Amino acid sequence: MAESVDRDANHVLRARFDEVYGQYQRLRSGLDELQTKLTELRVTERSDDGQVTAMAGARGELVSIEVSPSVFHDRDAKALSRKITATVLRASAAAAEATRELVAGYLPPGSPSVEFLRTNDFSALFGRADVVLSRGE
Repeated sequence: MAESVDRDANHVLRARFDEVYGQYQRLRSGLDELQTKLTELRVTERSDDGQVTAMAGARGELVSIEVSPSVFHDRDAKALSRKITATVLRASAAAAEATRELVAGYLPPGSPSVEFLRTNDFSALFGRADVVLSRGE
């Protein structure tokens, strides 16, 4: 009887291992593609009046900024600074959202990594480990 229980338990564990390993293989096979897409990701935003254009990369870093010559007719440096800052911040936020969406397509639903990208909360990365350690598993 005990031998039968052990075989059943082993069969269940093996099936679960195969499932997890399959998920890992799918994730691993897509990482090269994901890395390429992240490297190539560019998001462009324009100011409301179209005078400032900012491009950001996957990490929200500023890749380029273009300023229309017409902005110099106003000669209002503070307004131009605010316009540039607002446009760069929108481009950075849009790039972060595009990165989250791209990464989410390669990870299992509810992945702590996707939650971390969404919230920037490190505890999202350690949630499962915290649960396991608190139970003493």
